[in-house]
Amino acid sequence: MKKIGFLLLAVFLTGVTVTQAQKKQYAIYAVAFYNLENLFDTINQPNTNDEEFTPSGSYRWGGLKYRNKLNNLAYAISNFATDNSSPFKLKNGPAVIGVSEIENEQVLEDLIHTGELSKRNYGIVHYDSPDFRGIDVGLIYDKDQFTLESSRSARLHTPQFPDLRTRDQLVVSGILAGERVHFIVNHWPSRLGGEKQSSPKREAAAALTKHLADSLLAADPDSKVIIMGDLNDDPSNRSCKTVLGAKKKQQEVQAGGYFNTMWEMFDKGIGTLAYNGSWNLFDQIIISGNLLGKDRSTLKYIRSEVFNRDFLKQKEGKYKGYPLRTHAAGVYLNGYSDHFPTLIYLAKEIK
Repeated sequence: MKKIGFLLLAVFLTGVTVTQAQKKQYAIYAVAFYNLENLFDTINQPNTNDEEFTPSGSYRWGGLKYRNKLNNLAYAISNFATDNSSPFKLKNGPAVIGVSEIENEQVLEDLIHTGELSKRNYGIVHYDSPDFRGIDVGLIYDKDQFTLESSRSARLHTPQFPDLRTRDQLVVSGILAGERVHFIVNHWPSRLGGEKQSSPKREAAAALTKHLADSLLAADPDSKVIIMGDLNDDPSNRSCKTVLGAKKKQQEVQAGGYFNTMWEMFDKGIGTLAYNGSWNLFDQIIISGNLLGKDRSTLKYIRSEVFNRDFLKQKEGKYKGYPLRTHAAGVYLNGYSDHFPTLIYLAKEIK
């Protein structure tokens, strides 16, 4: 397997200065999540609520705007873990990128063949969901870093909401850094109707996610689980904190538990989307407890970030500093997404 990045054991990892004889080398891997904000093609599909995103629709969504959207997203993704502000400038970027708000498999294929992404050895995983808006989740992976073993789509069925049509949860398993890692990609039900009124739907989605993750770990305790997605809730909301049981502090995580890599950033006021002057951090990456610890002879978590680079932000006006989206109030902005991406970094000792 190709070595992606190298780090000498020094102040960043240990907090102490070490002698030359004590230095070790590590391979560094990145994992990312990005809500692509309505990545629709221009074709009116009969069973998809995509009329707005057609040449005759309200957004006048033609070939030029679609290509602009692809180019913008490809440029953003090509900078994940590679730009000058990244803690580790990894040559090939993330090993795995979870995505949401994609219309179909073809738009994901178009994306990985756009711009700098076309130079990478990317594969995709996608299944159609029953979502009433016609949007799905998906996964992009670097074949040189991650070996795909299996995938499946898990549908949310709950007696409490028998007519709920939301995104399926994508489960992808494979080998990363010589170890089996499972990814669960989510886009939980929205806050339509209000946060409190809609919360039970997200709690039901969180219960499904926890069942999937717990089952994977029960079947193979040595494997690792990474949960990612637009959860439409913050780390402190009940769906994440209580139902999924994702902890804020690493030392709080018990055997078989989960750590929310985004919670401490959220407490500092860092978010991935903004509304009415306040920030939310819906785009979360949550990891199984066996990815924690100082023994990096196996794959371990080392840090996280919200990828809120200046080129992804509104430059002026009332919404200065917000994510630069494709449309706002019906006006075409030629932006990226209404969400910032999130990343985590993992390390494993090179022997």
